[in-house]
Parts: sequence; structure tokens; C-alpha cells
Amino acid sequence: MRFLAEWEESEGVLLALPDEHTDWNHILEEALMQYRLLINAVCLNSDVKVLLVCKDRHMAEERLGEIAGYENLVLVETDYNDTWTRDYGPLCVENIGKGGELRLLDFGFNAWGLKFASDKDNLVNLRLSEQGIFSKASYRNNRDFTLEGGSVETDGHGTVLTTTRCLCSPNRNGGKSKEEAARMLQARLGADHVLWLDYGALEGDDTDSHIDTLARMAPDDTIIFTGCRDMDDPHFEELLKMRAQLEMLRTADGNRFNLVELPLPDPVYDPEDGSRLPATYSNYLVLNDTIFMPTYACPEKDILACHTVKIAFPNHTVVPVDCRTLLRQHGSLHCATMQIPKGILNIV
Repeated sequence: MRFLAEWEESEGVLLALPDEHTDWNHILEEALMQYRLLINAVCLNSDVKVLLVCKDRHMAEERLGEIAGYENLVLVETDYNDTWTRDYGPLCVENIGKGGELRLLDFGFNAWGLKFASDKDNLVNLRLSEQGIFSKASYRNNRDFTLEGGSVETDGHGTVLTTTRCLCSPNRNGGKSKEEAARMLQARLGADHVLWLDYGALEGDDTDSHIDTLARMAPDDTIIFTGCRDMDDPHFEELLKMRAQLEMLRTADGNRFNLVELPLPDPVYDPEDGSRLPATYSNYLVLNDTIFMPTYACPEKDILACHTVKIAFPNHTVVPVDCRTLLRQHGSLHCATMQIPKGILNIV
């Protein structure tokens, strides 16, 4: 079993459209503008199918406007609680023992440790499989194990990078130890080299330190991570400890990782309550030869982040997408999307 890396070939990306029945209701028009911006960026800069889950197709077409006419945009009706498809969307593995057969794994989702409602989100993958959107032969029910897509990173060769705060959370799988959680990752994802970060947390983060807010695996034994150089920033000490731990990690062959540091965005605050929001450039999305980079109206750092990620992906095109509205619900670009590898979709 081999857990596929994000930079391997994809044929689709899964998103869910905000509506009145999601947590976006109080800023729905802003949220719809944000999703139109994101969908437009992906449709124009990638050849993948944008699989957009919606409650009502006609209403979705009306709200999307001209974007609804894109050939690579596919609207699919089903119910859901909210729009964070990264964490309830499917994870995909290659069954090496059966000639590279792909399996779509549907893990349990309980809204980051029972923080919010998730009963409908938890059934989205099953509903899409029942509708024939996903290959029914590839679908595997793994909902007895709670695992969010944003909580695990892989190099595609058996190494998984994750965080203790999330995977060992008592409200997910009863507070498993690192050893117990690692065994589950090995059994379900084929992870034979599990790396743990015990440090790293962003203010306003509801996920208990998802790895995709902090550090991302990249080709050629590289880890791209969020750093902080401002000693007066509340994140400084925690991210410094995380960096020190990253420097101690080793590949499966016993070598050091190549570390690439992303800047921490300038503070972004909620306009309603003034709380700091979890802005991070680590929350980018890789779709084939394109990287979609979240930006936050921090001109110098936005540009620096776009240039920095090309150190690890020199042949990729980087497309910046303003994600300040996504931050209003404490997520960003990667959180709102889930790539679908080639060979899973039944859409022509």
C-alpha cells in the first residue's frame, strides 16, 4: 500500500459551495465571492476537473454566474455541513500488490474532535461513490478511524509527517499514543516511516495543529515549513521549537531533510471580534504542474512565499489566490480543496 503524494498526477479537485446552511451564512456573499475567485483560478490555470459539491444545482449555477459555464467545472448535488473538503474528502492509496490499483479511502470525520456538526460531511464520499462520481470499485469505508486529510503529509514513498496534537487528540480516536496511531497509519496508508511534530500551533486554528498549516512534504526529501523571525510575535517560540524538531528529523534512509522556510504572514485579524486568524502560506495546493498559493494582502511576504515555494517546485507555475475570506472561518486554500488522483473519477 502506498499513500499518494499531492504532487503526483491529479485529474480532479473537490470543493463544496457555501450556502445558508453552512457556517458561512453570516457573510455568505463574501464567501461566494471567495469561492468564485478560487474556482476561477483553478479552472483557468489547471486542466483538472473541479468537482463542486452543492445543495442545489440551479441555485449554484445562479450564484456562480459565468463561472458555471466552464467545461472543467462539474456540479454535484449532495448534502454537507460545511465546506472544508480537505478534511472529509477521500485519501487515495495505490495497492502495489494488485498492479497499482487505486483505492479511495473514506475515513471518519468528526469536525476536528467534536467541535462542530459533521454528520453530513462524514457521508459525502459515500454519497459521491453511490452517484458514480467516484469509481465504486475503488471506494473503501474506513470511517471506523478518524483521520483528516489536512493532518497527514506524505512523500509518496512510505513517509508520513503529522502532529501529535492532532492525531493523539482524545476526541478523535480516544487519545491514541504515537505508537498506536503510527500502527494505524501503517495499516491504512502503508506508512512505514511516521514522523511526528510535537510543536507548532497558530492562533485561531481549530484543527489542533494540522500539519498542512505548519509543514509540507515536497519532492527530493524536502520539507517546506512556516517560520517566524519576529521575536515579539506570539508564534515565535512555538515555531522555533518546531524548526528545531524538523532539523532533527531523518528520512527513511537516515539522511537530513532539505528544509525550506516560508515566512509567517503579517497578522490578520477577524473584523468582527478582533481575534487573530490562522494565516499561513503552508496551506497551498499542488495540482499537477501548478501551485495555488494563498495570499493575504501582505505584498512583500505574499511575493516572497510565491518565490520560496519554487525552491522545492522549480518547474511549477505558482498562482496566487487572495484567501482572506477563507480565513474568516479559520481555514485557507488547502483546507477548502482535496485533489483527486487520476484513475478515480468517472466523469468524462
